[in-house]
Amino acid sequence: MRVVSLLPSSTEILFGIGAGDQVVGVTHECDFPAAAQTRPALTSSLLPSELDAAGIDRHVRASVHAGSSLYGLDEARLAALEPELIVTQELCAVCAVSYEIVDRAVKRLRGDPRIVSLEPSSLEDVFATVTALGELTGTAAGAARLLAALRARVDALRARPSTGARVLVMEWTDPPMSGGHWTPGLVELAGGTPVLSDPGANSRVLDWDAILASDPDVVIVAPCGYDLATARTAIGALPPAADAAFRSLRAVRDGRAYAMDGNAFVNRPGPRLVDTAELFAAAIRDEPPSQSDALVRLERRP
Repeated sequence: MRVVSLLPSSTEILFGIGAGDQVVGVTHECDFPAAAQTRPALTSSLLPSELDAAGIDRHVRASVHAGSSLYGLDEARLAALEPELIVTQELCAVCAVSYEIVDRAVKRLRGDPRIVSLEPSSLEDVFATVTALGELTGTAAGAARLLAALRARVDALRARPSTGARVLVMEWTDPPMSGGHWTPGLVELAGGTPVLSDPGANSRVLDWDAILASDPDVVIVAPCGYDLATARTAIGALPPAADAAFRSLRAVRDGRAYAMDGNAFVNRPGPRLVDTAELFAAAIRDEPPSQSDALVRLERRP
């Protein structure tokens, strides 16, 4: 089967279950595993590269309001690949090329490729996606092996007692945004209690007064689409009033605030959500992270 994956998360799943040889096209954001980067990229970002966090937020809101796409799709290249299966999503117009654009492009293709839209809102939904893609690509055995390994790690996390720590995960900095969909469940799996979170739903803008009132024990800043270095830059670029509020949080003063690679982990609903839960656990339990290039403690802020 010739498969086009228009989601970084589904690309990771397909390679993880042994269907990587069937993947003939990916997105410009499909950077893991390394083999995915050898496939033709069919999408591009239409977001101006010079924008900061606040500028990105304004641009995204204006584009969504106007019905404009944030991504381009190379329809000619897609047609040349002659896919039999196209994996896309309807969950978030901000995170990937929209289903509507893909659907319009497919109607112009020869043949009748199948479109599968993924809508995970929890870790269990992601596990169900692994099973579904295994069945679609004839790699059910590989999917079962991947799931067994992931569930063993989940069981190990669940075997540890909860810490009771109240944890705020911020998925954007300016404006601050809550952790949505699967993120609160990962905090619970890691032994914490999520605050100002939106399980199974989209992230939402938070008010700094509400953040201060919540008084979290641990703060994890993992902006959507940002790697670790960019996340740290975004924290350092908070507007004066927001920076003062952030500095005044007890978790920040006590050295229990962290920057995290949201792009590779928190915001990507694939196998590495289990890595995310393990990294959350390291932050919550004040332990060294297993991946130092994914999570770093912020300096104490006076």
